[in-house]
Amino acid sequence: MTPDQSLTTRRPTYSAPVVSGAGAAIGVLGGMIGLGGAEFRLPLLIGLFGFAALSAVILNKAMSLVVVLVALPARLAAVRAAEVAARWPVAVNLLAGSLLGAWAGASWAVRMRSATLYKVLAVLMVLMAAALVVTHTTTLDTLALPLWAQVPCGVAAGFGIGVVAAIMGVAGGELLIPTIVLLFGEDIKTAGSLSLLVSLPTMLVAFARYSRDGSFAVLGANLRFTLVMATGSIAGSVLGGLLLGVFPDLVLIPLLAVILLVSAVKLGRHD
Repeated sequence: MTPDQSLTTRRPTYSAPVVSGAGAAIGVLGGMIGLGGAEFRLPLLIGLFGFAALSAVILNKAMSLVVVLVALPARLAAVRAAEVAARWPVAVNLLAGSLLGAWAGASWAVRMRSATLYKVLAVLMVLMAAALVVTHTTTLDTLALPLWAQVPCGVAAGFGIGVVAAIMGVAGGELLIPTIVLLFGEDIKTAGSLSLLVSLPTMLVAFARYSRDGSFAVLGANLRFTLVMATGSIAGSVLGGLLLGVFPDLVLIPLLAVILLVSAVKLGRHD
């Protein structure tokens, strides 16, 4: 932990309806495109609620974990468990890299100076915007790699995704889903379920690493805030899921990408 990251446990003075409403708004945005919305929640935690970068990442990770735990049973109910279980080699392949990546990413995040972490988060926001546009506006075709190339590519991709997910405090579905489709040829629906199975242990590893740092105290100091926003996010995700397809992707995706890019610019200028 660096000195400028130690005083990060400020308790927001916002009322529960404001916090819950903000979480719900993020949930709706994510739900409309089939994601949890954590990439949109992170700049909100920093810009609106005033948390320092590392504190925001830790709180975002805690909320993402809650959202995934709630979403997993519902997702497995939508896709037959046996169908997902039959794809266990895909999950294992990605986990071989993502678990290491999550530990490494969290370790790097707690050692970075705040100014550096803000800039890293800004770059990752741009990456998320690009992934969002590519995933939702292009047809993803399987790369059809031979097994000897597919396995190491899966490990490498998992490692990179684990690093990004840990540093941003997100589940990583926006990167996992296209990776599963491209590398392993799964359909989007199955890829979404597999991504949750990979995300959960990956987030737990990052969470365990963050818990060893003094900045983790921000979670205890803002536990009520975290639970209220997570509850709002879950409710918003459900509503967003009901609105799935109501707004055309040609309008929604560019709008969400712009939100991420504007957030990236603001984070990049943050001191």
